Amino acid sequence: MNLYSEHYVSKTSERFVNKIWCLDNSIGESLIENKLVLPNGCFNVAIVSGNEIEVHTSKKKYQMNKGFYFCSQMTNKVLVNIQPKTKVTIIQLHAWTLSMFPEYDLSNFLDSIIKIDSAELPFEVQIETDISTLTNIINTYFEELNTSNPTKNTIEKICEIVKLHNEEINVSEISKSLNTSQRMLQIKFKIATGLTIKKYIQILKFRKSVDQMVNSNVEKMSLTDVALYNQYFDQSHFIKKFKDVTKTTPKMFNSDLYFLSKKR
Repeated sequence: MNLYSEHYVSKTSERFVNKIWCLDNSIGESLIENKLVLPNGCFNVAIVSGNEIEVHTSKKKYQMNKGFYFCSQMTNKVLVNIQPKTKVTIIQLHAWTLSMFPEYDLSNFLDSIIKIDSAELPFEVQIETDISTLTNIINTYFEELNTSNPTKNTIEKICEIVKLHNEEINVSEISKSLNTSQRMLQIKFKIATGLTIKKYIQILKFRKSVDQMVNSNVEKMSLTDVALYNQYFDQSHFIKKFKDVTKTTPKMFNSDLYFLSKKR
């Protein structure tokens, strides 16, 4: 049994869904504890089956029993304990996806998790739905959403600009690109994501640096190399930002403790 697995949606659905991932202890007989998850600029819809998963964010501890959960943007590492006979399936949504539903105001929803009713989801899915069926349901819904919304909204455009500039752009430059006031962009982005644009950029830059550390030959790469490659001012600035999120230094970072994205 693989505790961690990733599953991918169609190319069209990828406009809104980054991936589906699973934490599967469904046939396990013992508690899996002290595993860690890093922020990545995405929202998560979690489907818990079996017993329970315990999640510690920077705000509080959540006991997540069988059901559906909506997880906000996270700004710090999250600690996870998974009970035996428990499986968690997580639909990872891009930062702009919730902005397609303007009735949601997420400006004060950060580092938090809420339990939701299945009826609150825009697509119909059951707790015990297998991954293949779930993927088909997700593809059907988001491919239709893509067809009905061919034009990108402001939040999606902001995120696209940030990506195109490799996270090396500020709000002033984004506002000029979109010919919109900085204040209006900040308000819209905060309502849609819970994050400031600056914080969103910082999270993406941080994840890039972690991925580089994990997927490169670290012995041949100095922290200065990683810092400069990812456009930090210097090594000390990189270490400070790294500690802000992980509460440890890059040299003490143990990737085996974390659920990290796999390379396709």
